Amino acid sequence: MKIQLRYFASVREAVGLADESVELPDGIATVGDVRAWLRVRGGVWAEALAEGRALRMACNHTMTDAATRITDGCEVAFFPPVTGG
Repeated sequence: MKIQLRYFASVREAVGLADESVELPDGIATVGDVRAWLRVRGGVWAEALAEGRALRMACNHTMTDAATRITDGCEVAFFPPVTGG
């Protein structure tokens, strides 16, 4: 399954990317699975997407939680709880 990832604000600054397309391995079925899979990259990824860290997530421009199922071609976004100013 191929999806588009977007990173905003401090998450973008930490990982050094605004967006990327990724091919997910079998077994990745939810937004939470995507987050956990990205943490395996280690380093700044593990820190920016840490399980206990307050982080908002969206799937196809709709706020979501970790249990939301993903589909081929969807967009998943990660950002801190407060953005803008």
